[in-house]
Amino acid sequence: MVERVIKSIIQRVADALDRLSPPAKPTTSLDNANAFLWNADRLELIPVSKVNRLELSLLIGIEQARDILLKNTRQFAAGYPANNALLWGARGMGKSSLVKAVHGKISSENKVPPVLIELQREELSSLPILLNILRKEERRFILFCDDLSFDALDSSYKSLKAILEGGIEGRPKNVLFYATSNRRHLMPRDMIENEQSSAINPGESVQEKVSLSDRFGIWLGFHNCDQETFMSILEGYVKFYGLEIDKETLRHEAIEWSMTRGARSGRVAWQYIQDLAGRLEKTLP
Repeated sequence: MVERVIKSIIQRVADALDRLSPPAKPTTSLDNANAFLWNADRLELIPVSKVNRLELSLLIGIEQARDILLKNTRQFAAGYPANNALLWGARGMGKSSLVKAVHGKISSENKVPPVLIELQREELSSLPILLNILRKEERRFILFCDDLSFDALDSSYKSLKAILEGGIEGRPKNVLFYATSNRRHLMPRDMIENEQSSAINPGESVQEKVSLSDRFGIWLGFHNCDQETFMSILEGYVKFYGLEIDKETLRHEAIEWSMTRGARSGRVAWQYIQDLAGRLEKTLP
């Protein structure tokens, strides 16, 4: 009985020491690939051999956002100062596709392009560890967080604020942060309105919540497309992938497809193209 108690105590002490010990540095070489996934649980960068992305020329209807992000990323790749970017707005209008396509374009222009590292919103608390790893590297890195948003019980936005700007160490010069969100201020409107109605000083409370988005030097808005833009997106896909369909049939089917989904967007257009390619028995790369 006494021996069992002693073993239990020793095990608890060992577990406590494990929690206090510094995490091991990831052993993955950053020269293995130009894109990685960050695994916060194992503190590991997982190489991505082939990034799931579209050609930049296929992203139609978002030309202004494309040009701004491309210019900013080129500056960064060339070693010059660049801004963190927040791509916000309507669902399915190419926010995450643009980030990946721009990285692909920059990769084709540089012998040693910036490394794209994707991390999940739930892994933001591990950002200081990741930044300490990247800070010591010679290559440049774009951290990418897709669908970034916060709810009322989530306080991790405070640590992200300090990392983007304002922390004692600040963002490493070889690291840039790109994020996408459906919300301009990264938080739901009802959360902001609740803060306004319940806080002693509503203005200060709201500013605390929405100031995270101010840490992004570039805001790029994405909005639902009209019928003509939707058709231009589809025609671009049809031409690029060599799908044989006449314009009248394409227009008729595309309008019906968008009506059944209740939306017109780049995502809906791509879903139609996949259906069309399947019916034509053609593969898409």
